[in-house]
Amino acid sequence: MSNQGASDKRGGKVKILAGAAVMDKSAMRMLDANFNRVREALRTMEDFCRFVLNDGALSGDCKSLRHELCAHIASLGTGDAVLWRDTPGDVGVTIKAGDERVRQSTQHVVTAATRRLTEALRVLEELAKLQSPAVAAHIESLRYRSYTLEQAIERQARQLHKMPPVGLHILLTESLCRRPWRETLTAILEGGADVVQLREKHLSDGELLIRAKMVVEECRRFGRVSIINDRMDIALAAGASGVHLGQDDLPCQQARKLAGAEMLIGVSTENVQQAAAAARDGASYIGAGPMFTTTTKHKPRLAGPAYIKELRQAELILPAVAIGGINMENLPELLAEGVQAIAVSSAVISSDQPTMVCKQLRGMLAGAAARQPVSAIEPPRHGATHA
Repeated sequence: MSNQGASDKRGGKVKILAGAAVMDKSAMRMLDANFNRVREALRTMEDFCRFVLNDGALSGDCKSLRHELCAHIASLGTGDAVLWRDTPGDVGVTIKAGDERVRQSTQHVVTAATRRLTEALRVLEELAKLQSPAVAAHIESLRYRSYTLEQAIERQARQLHKMPPVGLHILLTESLCRRPWRETLTAILEGGADVVQLREKHLSDGELLIRAKMVVEECRRFGRVSIINDRMDIALAAGASGVHLGQDDLPCQQARKLAGAEMLIGVSTENVQQAAAAARDGASYIGAGPMFTTTTKHKPRLAGPAYIKELRQAELILPAVAIGGINMENLPELLAEGVQAIAVSSAVISSDQPTMVCKQLRGMLAGAAARQPVSAIEPPRHGATHA
């Protein structure tokens, strides 16, 4: 407390600074309680971003906001507010909502924390107006920042268990199919494909939409994921599970605004910087590659298996799907790097027996996954939830 101020517990009034508004005992208790709420919420959010999301940037944002708030509150000269704390006599201590003691996951924990944060910041902002309009304005700015921070954490958290980290993705293009494309579609699903991505660059919009609906329907029948390559509009119109975007397609951030929180969005990447950007922008998973030379899609640069190692070292939370020239001969090289999901095209659909090839690839993936720590493959499949 500043020497310019005076406290009188008998009168229940505290004058913070000479010439400032008088803040009484109840206001000081409100300030103390809500300042504690904010710090506790931000610490919870910081640790969630650090240990669950593995996102250093978001964790740093939480810490920065907490430190800035502490500095602003300290400038009010309310250090003695803790002296007015009366936990035994606080009537609110025993008031609990019906589900307040129940949390179903770490995501529910952080969601509760972000809600406490924004509510408590508003109370602090109003109380600060009794003492310093300038500090109140700073806290208002922090409150608006907390809204953006809440959105970013929620967006990242929702992507944690969207795409199964172990999986076989098949890219379906009619011109590469040895058998009729519709027959091939059913065959790869019977072979255990987890995800079917429709990639057709030369169909008219009308034809593409008709085909996309057929793929979605067949994937739904098998309880699998349906993805449309490049075309957000077609994916939305067909009711697909998601869309896969290249670096030159609709930016992921804009796609997420159109798709909402539930739709899967994959983004092709060839380096860690692109992968990190995809994570920030709300991607559900990344395509990592090309791993090997492929005739399906020309790329001037091969990311190669070394890119998988770089992603693992970067500890990005998004599932990574290796892509590009993958077949049964070179898959062991990727499995040795810890790959758990692959996207394959011609090696499967150009085969006379796509079902058998899918089963063989799926078996190789499952065998490698069984040798991984349980925590690496624990997130549940969402199957037909989004199909």
